[in-house]
Amino acid sequence: MQNEQSIFIKALRDPLTKEEAFKKLVSEYKERLYWHIRKLVLDHDDAHDVVQNTFIKIHLNIDKFRENSSLYTWMYRIATNESLNFINSKASKMGLQNQEWIEAKANGLMADSYFDGDQAALKLQKMVAQLPEKQRIVFNMKYFDNMNYETISEILDTSVGALKASYHHAVKKIKNELND
Repeated sequence: MQNEQSIFIKALRDPLTKEEAFKKLVSEYKERLYWHIRKLVLDHDDAHDVVQNTFIKIHLNIDKFRENSSLYTWMYRIATNESLNFINSKASKMGLQNQEWIEAKANGLMADSYFDGDQAALKLQKMVAQLPEKQRIVFNMKYFDNMNYETISEILDTSVGALKASYHHAVKKIKNELND
């Protein structure tokens, strides 16, 4: 697989094959990145914008990819950072803290025509939105994306122990909220 990735990365870097390889990359990863981003920014249109920004960054920076991790991990890191930058920007423009902006987005989910969850899904999204940023991100990646701690550690550049603690605290807060 590593060799296959290296061949693909060469195609992404070669001016003669870059566009075709990039179309393949977008086709293969767009949906997964969309759902990761959507869980962070909560809104369909916002997620769509962040996906576009993510792929622009990937396209512009593929030559800087050092291949220390998988391409997938590198793209998830970019998507996560783009999501957080987007949240920072939107919250700042509205004079809100990031947490306030996320909670407001979660409270408006039922009005989002692209939200297809039931009342239980809505309640869970609202509880996740109340988590501190790091716990929210780790919970989304572990619970919804079913990522292992090692992969999350590479994406977030955080120790596995810290991630386990963040996930444990997030789950505990959600359970406490459900029990109230």
